[in-house]
Amino acid sequence: MKNSHNTGSPNGAIGLEPQTRNFPTSSNEQRLNPKTTTSSASASNAHNVSIQEREPDLETLSAESQHQPPAVVAHALERWNEPSVNVSRVFATFWSFVIMGANDAAYGALIPYLETYYNLSYTIISLVFLAPVVGYAAAAIFNNSVHMYFGQRGVAALSSSAHLLAYVVNSVHPPYPVLIVSFAFAGLGNGFADSAWNAWIANLANANELLGLLHGFYGLGAVLSPLIATSLVTKAEWPWYTFYYLMIGGAALELGSTLPAFWRADKHDFRKRTASDQQKDNRLKQALFSKAAGRVTWLCAAFLLGYVGTEVALGGWIVTFMIRVRHGGAFASGMTATGFWIGLTVGRVVLGFVTPRIGEKIAIIVYLAAAMAFELIFWLVPQFYVSAVAIAIEGFFLGPLFPAAVVAATKLLPKHLHVSAIGFAAALGGTGAAIFPFAVGAIAQSKGVQVLQPFALALLVAVLGFWLLLPKMPKSRD
Repeated sequence: MKNSHNTGSPNGAIGLEPQTRNFPTSSNEQRLNPKTTTSSASASNAHNVSIQEREPDLETLSAESQHQPPAVVAHALERWNEPSVNVSRVFATFWSFVIMGANDAAYGALIPYLETYYNLSYTIISLVFLAPVVGYAAAAIFNNSVHMYFGQRGVAALSSSAHLLAYVVNSVHPPYPVLIVSFAFAGLGNGFADSAWNAWIANLANANELLGLLHGFYGLGAVLSPLIATSLVTKAEWPWYTFYYLMIGGAALELGSTLPAFWRADKHDFRKRTASDQQKDNRLKQALFSKAAGRVTWLCAAFLLGYVGTEVALGGWIVTFMIRVRHGGAFASGMTATGFWIGLTVGRVVLGFVTPRIGEKIAIIVYLAAAMAFELIFWLVPQFYVSAVAIAIEGFFLGPLFPAAVVAATKLLPKHLHVSAIGFAAALGGTGAAIFPFAVGAIAQSKGVQVLQPFALALLVAVLGFWLLLPKMPKSRD
């Protein structure tokens, strides 16, 4: 996505950080008097900054003032590498998404072995999908409060610590009820990180591309996770819980990277970047129940509910499906899950650069149509290798859907509602990741795991319907 502010001029660096290296006046004076800022910049015109470059900011102020509190002023978007602190923050969020992807994809690879280890039915073992919804729900409720009182620093500490606690508990292979509680803490960590880092990346320049990379790293974790877990169990013949020794190290590295990177992003920094203190208590209410914002928030949330539910249901049950319906071997079936996550990862990165060039609205319609076509092939052609290829290509087209919903929210909602709205939508997506795979397991108990295919297809149709109901999106957010 092209951004007129991200040129070689010094003004391309003006963002949400308090520094104003390019102007002799203070940042407060610039915010209060844009005309003065323009005059000052013109006077020191080292890079020939024109009046036309400043006008979009004034137009944005006028447009956004209809939706935001008077104290909120639009600024040029920050870039991934400017200010320089963003470099470490971007890479820290990328690693956080690697851990999230590894966490979510491990369920599917480990389910056959958890069944055997704990001697459980499909329905009971499916609780591993349902448990994280408790954590996601808690993250949705407290997400805005954590931002308001602790800033992104608090999110970094809480999300990473919740992951670390969950993996330590899993590694000691506790009784199954304790394992379920542990998975709830993993969901809490995912819920906080999902909403915070999506909202932050979405407010940088070139958001489609960066969100594609961010979710590509989620896919990278999801690719490596079933591959490593399956190899440890089938090749090395280690117990299933040894996989979580590696996850402990990953979560420790997540804590050690995100917390220092966002250490200065405290509550004062967050409030200054979004809105005045008077808005801190009703942002979630405004995002959910005001007429215009509520429609966008609920549609994005419903979109993610169905999308994430489809993604995790497919990724979570594909190994069992390939073993018991397509009659594949344990290792080959595990590699099918790896192929799905590889497709998802490549799709997020590659199509992340395609989507902004043809427009989010049309692009996602095309991607969903293609995904449904390959889902039909996966379902109706009863051949192992055809199914393995079809699910990988389906993953490719499913990849960019989550980033597109986040971009849609940032384009259609005022900035002070981004964290609350995206947090709620991501939490509802996490709910989909819990209830739909659980539903597949519960139905499979009596009908067989082949119910996965019509179930996934129906969800994709619903997701397309929610996307079509979204308002027309502007081409730019700034």
